[in-house]
Amino acid sequence: MNIAIVGLQWGDEGKGKVVDYLAQGFDINCRFQGGPNAGHTVWRGEEKFVFHQIPSGVLNKNIIGIIGAGCVFDPAIFFEEIENLKRYKEDITERIKISKFCHLIMPYHILLDKIKEETTQGIGTTKKGIGVAYEDKYARIGIRIGDLFYPEIFEKKLRANVSRKNVILMDIYRAEPISDDEVFERFIEYGEKLKPYVIDESNFLNQAIRDNKKIIFEGAQGVLLDVDFGTYPYVTSSHTITGGAYIGLGIPPASIGRVIGVAKAYTTRVGNGPFPTEDKGEIGEQLRKAGNEYGSTTGRPRRCGPFDASIVRYAARLTGTKELFLTKLDVLQGFEKIKVAVGYTNAKEFDPFIAEELIPVYEEIPGFEEDISQMRNFDELPGEVKEYIKIIEHYTGLKVNYISVGSQPEAVIRR
Repeated sequence: MNIAIVGLQWGDEGKGKVVDYLAQGFDINCRFQGGPNAGHTVWRGEEKFVFHQIPSGVLNKNIIGIIGAGCVFDPAIFFEEIENLKRYKEDITERIKISKFCHLIMPYHILLDKIKEETTQGIGTTKKGIGVAYEDKYARIGIRIGDLFYPEIFEKKLRANVSRKNVILMDIYRAEPISDDEVFERFIEYGEKLKPYVIDESNFLNQAIRDNKKIIFEGAQGVLLDVDFGTYPYVTSSHTITGGAYIGLGIPPASIGRVIGVAKAYTTRVGNGPFPTEDKGEIGEQLRKAGNEYGSTTGRPRRCGPFDASIVRYAARLTGTKELFLTKLDVLQGFEKIKVAVGYTNAKEFDPFIAEELIPVYEEIPGFEEDISQMRNFDELPGEVKEYIKIIEHYTGLKVNYISVGSQPEAVIRR
């Protein structure tokens, strides 16, 4: 059965480890949305691999990793990732594929993103040009990987775009213009280097489905960052819900048989925007230190707070999630009390339109002191941990089938 992995918070839920763990025995791992603003961490012993665009399951034997059309793509970061993967014991580069329909992140996207973030327009992006590239995609002036293989077409599109962007850069932001000749030469070189990786992923995947290949679908960000259903405008620029997989890969809805939601045992968020359970005091700082809560892509400290059952329940409804992979439970070791937000005083359910005003209602249970990082059986867990999981299941309506208790791939309790 093909499965989709979706984050049920604001991203950073630990999807990299989850995909790596669940992808064992699968044939194909597809990323269906997002860009190099993602930072998915996978460990092999003492070696750390951070995936930005390449799907997180490719370290598993023989699995093919596909970057889909729903993503935006930065060739420079991609080739950095390829170099980084050469540290791995097996050459996996021939197993990585990229959609020819994927929109390119161009130098002017990155420059405009940085300028916007440094003005009052900033919303806390990673300054990697993601949103601006998606803007061009939906304005129908974007440039796709497939364009690089037709130099005359590419040159025409590029020069028109650079002309437009230079007007904005010079007249609005008083910035230096970009050279279209320099960009053209660099991206023609990228096109030659990318040729061995590029496919029509819809054709490839539909044939794989007919051949009963096992496919695992991977989102880059969390549901609360979905461009339609997230905490708009503090969102990403693509569809992070399950439906984004069908659009972002060109596959029929029946392709996914099972959806597994990923959530931390607490809540974090990077960047600006509403966060009802954010703790700006001692608990938030303790969570940040214990969980090493700093962005994999930017290194920015993450905002931290207790688990919010309502946002997870909201995200589960949008994605068809019935089961939960709970991550970083071991981080809660040593907390005197553990709180769970079970609702709000001023709303029955999570509502992104009033997310800034929501006031959480908490249930609190005693914490635990035992080191659970070496436990692999649910029955071994302390009673307080079992009670915490029971509360999460009750208020989210989801069955906690997997529990991560450490960063290593094997540090999972499977119920």
